[in-house]
Amino acid sequence: MQDKCGIVGAYSTNKSHNVSREIYYGLYALQHRGQESAGISAHNSEEMRTYRGMGLVCDVFNNGNIQGLNGNVGIGHVRYSTTGESHIQNSQPFISKFDMGTIAIAHNGDIINSMELRKELEEEGREFQSSTDSEVICHLLTKDYSKTHDMVESIKRVSKKLIGSYSLVLLVNDDLMVVRDPVGIKPLAIGKGKGTILVASETVAFDVVGAEYVRDVEPGEIMLINDEVKSFKIPKKPGTPRAHCMFEYVYFARPDSILDGKIVYKVRKNIGKALCKEHPVDADVVMPVPDSAITAAIGYSRASGIPYGEGLIKNRYIGRTFIMPTQEERETSVKLKMNPIRSELEGKRIVLVDDSIVRGTTSKALVNVLRDAGVKEIHLRIGSPPIISPCYYGIAMATRKELIASDKTVEEIRQTLGVDSLGYLSIDSLVECIGIKREELCLGCLTREYPTELPADIDEYESCRC
Repeated sequence: MQDKCGIVGAYSTNKSHNVSREIYYGLYALQHRGQESAGISAHNSEEMRTYRGMGLVCDVFNNGNIQGLNGNVGIGHVRYSTTGESHIQNSQPFISKFDMGTIAIAHNGDIINSMELRKELEEEGREFQSSTDSEVICHLLTKDYSKTHDMVESIKRVSKKLIGSYSLVLLVNDDLMVVRDPVGIKPLAIGKGKGTILVASETVAFDVVGAEYVRDVEPGEIMLINDEVKSFKIPKKPGTPRAHCMFEYVYFARPDSILDGKIVYKVRKNIGKALCKEHPVDADVVMPVPDSAITAAIGYSRASGIPYGEGLIKNRYIGRTFIMPTQEERETSVKLKMNPIRSELEGKRIVLVDDSIVRGTTSKALVNVLRDAGVKEIHLRIGSPPIISPCYYGIAMATRKELIASDKTVEEIRQTLGVDSLGYLSIDSLVECIGIKREELCLGCLTREYPTELPADIDEYESCRC
């Protein structure tokens, strides 16, 4: 699985201060959220400048590419595509001219009804440079602004048309604007440095530049940041839930982040303890599938008293396994990505802890690697409940027919993977481990109960996702 994006915004009250460096380091800290492209827009009170490129943050901003991005206010973005292909045209921030100047937008999330909205805009004669839903939002805002001449009011009006998830940072001339959708699916936090206000998808972006985490942006909050900070609210429909993405806590966020007041490391350690309580087993060693399951494996080890150990070493320079064209190549890629330590595995009964099972292909390939290394027993423990339905809010996991748990029982999955036992964390335990009320979490991929309405053409939308 991959998350769609990471976003950063910064505003310094010191007009001579250049925030692009802080944005750069913030994006570096959020690199796990997207590795396809990166970009920064900055405004120096006279003009806005933008640089975008394909690849990692360190590759895009090399050879002095960041030098021209001067300004006391700016935004940045790292991207993994779910809506829109992996091309430079789809990289962000996305820039557009409008009545009163220039707007740049960086978006984390997915607008489910973006195809319908795009069609309406095209019929009105608006031209698109990309295939992203972020450009749809940009067109809607600039169109509405021509009527209201008030960007805050335009954001409120446009939000009524959007179905899905969106955490946004916008550079409207030299004003920084911040938006989190009324449901609050995607994370967004506020930090404060020396004379600088920062906004980012995760608090680790603050840590790296020595800023202090202040609070989370509230669901449905609009912030206008310049020499003062003003907060506004998107009007909520009656019964609009809060629905923070549970997978941020299980997998996506860095363990050293704080999301909506919850320390991710603590949540994952609790997941491991809960797994041990629900699915105990007699074994010789507890091992994680690195890196995302390390903390949960530590929790399982401490709760069970079974020693923690490493059996798989991750090669962190290998890309995503699911882009390989054949199954044989995908299995080879798994071996490149995870190499077994035979001396730690041979003849052992292991508890293998992973964060989730999506298609099951990677899990099966890992089990084969471990069997070849001489493992005696494999007891697989999964830190999330079975994924039975797709995510429509910015996580590229799989289509419904590709999800192994959509039409198989736990026992059938165990047999398919070839493990000696298989235990998933229950939904009730997951909710307890996160520490947020069930009615305030998005559990759609686990329950098929989504926090927003889904368009009638959702099957077409799903088939178009990249």
